[in-house]
Amino acid sequence: MDKNKALDKVKPHLTEHRYIHTLGVTEKAVELADKTGIDRKQAELAAIFHDYAKFRSKEEMRGIIRKQEWDKNFINYGDELLHAPAGAFLVNKEIGIEDEEILSAIFWHTTGKAKMNTLEKILFLADYIEPNRIFPGVDEVRKTAEKNIDHAIVMALRNTIVFLMKKNQRVFPQTLYAYNDMIEKIKNQSNIGG
Repeated sequence: MDKNKALDKVKPHLTEHRYIHTLGVTEKAVELADKTGIDRKQAELAAIFHDYAKFRSKEEMRGIIRKQEWDKNFINYGDELLHAPAGAFLVNKEIGIEDEEILSAIFWHTTGKAKMNTLEKILFLADYIEPNRIFPGVDEVRKTAEKNIDHAIVMALRNTIVFLMKKNQRVFPQTLYAYNDMIEKIKNQSNIGG
């Protein structure tokens, strides 16, 4: 599916603000794909459809998660998490995208997870640092992403975890697993290089 057709399919499901965000994520995902040498078309499609379910009813999204028998933590840790797994399901069923890597990147783009593949990392990071995002710490993550994507992901995960802790909110377990996994990966890379 080409970019314009994909954008035409996603636009009716998004607010204008979220559509602009999606364009920013798409631009950043393609840039990161080129930087890492992965398929830019996969990155582009994952980015275009990453928030496809964002404005679906919470009950519909909870129903999808229950019916698919996915981790109930997606339901228990707050409504902000619902659109990622529900979106992966709906992008497959309604849009017809069957590429498991694209669907997995959409599924995990909000929380991250341990052992993310490169496409999952790219979408997670592109969603965090796209040019329209403005919040404390984002510029530092953007600068780090220019040099090292893994280090930027650790910063993004740490910022997210600290933000949730300061608000006395629980942290989704896979987000903690993602952070620990990335820290271990970077530590091992340092040992190899040193």
